[in-house]
Amino acid sequence: MNEQVQVQGNLNDVQASPIKNKVGSIFIPVRDIEKSRSWYCRVLGLSEDKCPILNGHLCPLPMEGTGVILDTMPMWGGSEPGGAPSIQTPAFMLLTADLEGSIDYMKNLGVELVTDIEHDHWFVVKDPDGNKLMICRE
Repeated sequence: MNEQVQVQGNLNDVQASPIKNKVGSIFIPVRDIEKSRSWYCRVLGLSEDKCPILNGHLCPLPMEGTGVILDTMPMWGGSEPGGAPSIQTPAFMLLTADLEGSIDYMKNLGVELVTDIEHDHWFVVKDPDGNKLMICRE
């Protein structure tokens, strides 16, 4: 039997939505919350004491604008042997006014580069869990 579901409204119609046009936070899946906190704090120039670990698996990073939360994601595969899957395609970008200085900084930290500077505008790195992050010129 082929049932069809009646959809109310048309997606092309502009309607009032209770969902805001605003990103609250981005979650990054990590396996070792303390190791990841240290890595992100070094990369972002943050003090670890300003980045508390909550409930044993969450670490909100103090950011300008949209938040970033490191999470071992116990509900989403984090308790599996390999942990939650890493982000294989950059899902967001971190901004810089000094692209060349940023790639040199990452190299000095020993961060794994996925690309060199591309189009004089961005490059991609991997965090310790294999998540790909884009660093982009403002």
